[in-house]
Amino acid sequence: MTSPYKGVFSLFLAHLVTDIYMPVITAILPLFISVFGFSYFMAGLLVTAFNLTSSMTQPVFGWLSDEKGFEVHVSSSIMISAVFISLMGIIGNYPLLLFCAAMAAIGHACFHPNALSQVSRMAVDTNRGRITSIFVVGGNIGYALGPLMAGGVVFLLGLKGLLLLVIPAVIMAVVLRRIIPPASKKRSVQRSGSHGEGFLSVIKPIRTLFFASTFRAWAVFSAIAFFPPFLMERGLDIFTANLLVTLTLLAGVAGQLVGGELSDRYGRKEFVLAGLVLSIPALAAFLMTEGVISVLFLLAFGFFLWSSFSVTVAMSHEMVPRSVGIASGMMIGVAIGAGGVGVAFSGMIVDTYSLISALATIPVLILLSAVLMSRVRYPWKLLAGRA
Repeated sequence: MTSPYKGVFSLFLAHLVTDIYMPVITAILPLFISVFGFSYFMAGLLVTAFNLTSSMTQPVFGWLSDEKGFEVHVSSSIMISAVFISLMGIIGNYPLLLFCAAMAAIGHACFHPNALSQVSRMAVDTNRGRITSIFVVGGNIGYALGPLMAGGVVFLLGLKGLLLLVIPAVIMAVVLRRIIPPASKKRSVQRSGSHGEGFLSVIKPIRTLFFASTFRAWAVFSAIAFFPPFLMERGLDIFTANLLVTLTLLAGVAGQLVGGELSDRYGRKEFVLAGLVLSIPALAAFLMTEGVISVLFLLAFGFFLWSSFSVTVAMSHEMVPRSVGIASGMMIGVAIGAGGVGVAFSGMIVDTYSLISALATIPVLILLSAVLMSRVRYPWKLLAGRA
């Protein structure tokens, strides 16, 4: 294994551990409601506090990294998230719980721009898609493990069992301190000769890519939210329905790994458009069929739609190479956060019309993403001269 892959594998593991803590609050909301008597609004506000704080502060940490050379070591980022999520298991005071949720989000937010800046420095144009996808899928795996780990410890020990979740972070932090140099030493090298760009000047080149990614995120989160009730309407129990959604997410992980490799060979813009376009007939086939064939189309939908995520992050790094921290914060933080907010509007469609009506809007969102992606000022590779 060559040096870049050793480095990115370390950050892959760090990303896996960091994103374990991201879905924990959502997973334990029923216990907050039953143990502390919180209303659904109060419980949901804890999730909102985490998501909004993380989404809105990631570009800030990216800017601090790019323009000021300020970075929080990835080991410290992981510990911040882990400690404050774990403390939520022994705190019953609601304002303090909100504070812990926001502080855990700060740890989550300062990790991604810093880590992705390091990933970008490891990569070159011929392997950037592959390198970035390896890092990104670490977070996908961690996100899938988080609810399982949180559910297991609270089932055995109640809410106080969340304290055990700090253990993976401590182990990972010790390892990372040994293998990744302090941030200040790395930044002094990288910023040599940098002219520094203003925040708005960085956003302008990637704004179309950002909006395309936002519509894609809206489609992704709508699918995650509304597939389980749709599958249950088809007669499946809640466990089987959520298991199929988990398998869809895992198909997306495979799609990202394949996507990173193919984008290096045939062009990032070409691959992103292909993935978006192919996901639409896969979704239509899933909705119109039943049984095993329907499940296969569902997995194909996850594979195609999720496959372009890490590729668009790599594109943003190449479009603003001196400001990859800000670009990462916009693509990983704000675009995903805005896409998640869009699910509320999809929920309004369910309330006003029907579940199938909301699902029918997903292809529209994907098509909007594809149209915007075709307008991104990024060079074609395979289709150069023919687009």
